Amino acid sequence: MDEIEKRLRDVTDSCLKAYQEWHSAKKSAESRETLQDAIHELRKATARLEIDIAVSEREEMNQRPIPIPPHRATRKGRHDEDEGDNSGNSSGESEGNRQPGNGPSAAPRHVLRRRSQQGAPRSEE
Repeated sequence: MDEIEKRLRDVTDSCLKAYQEWHSAKKSAESRETLQDAIHELRKATARLEIDIAVSEREEMNQRPIPIPPHRATRKGRHDEDEGDNSGNSSGESEGNRQPGNGPSAAPRHVLRRRSQQGAPRSEE
């Protein structure tokens, strides 16, 4: 029997036994603590199993090489489409056609100020 399989069986059996003892006497602090210890051991065993699964996946990935994609310049048919794709840089105007005073930033800004209470002048300290 595999080491992990044996450990899982032992831990599961002890966890079930601790659960049955706790279930019959729920007010017993000792049975609750025993159950919590058994659950902790079960978590450790399953964590070990998850680690083994991850290691086997990593080994499997090393056997299958990842294909290297071609460079953008060597792709056919994509070169013309890529050149004119600057739509995120401006709002329809090119940098050279933009004049001062145009656009959303040219609108006057209003500064919100706090009103003084009951019209009394504020003293600055």
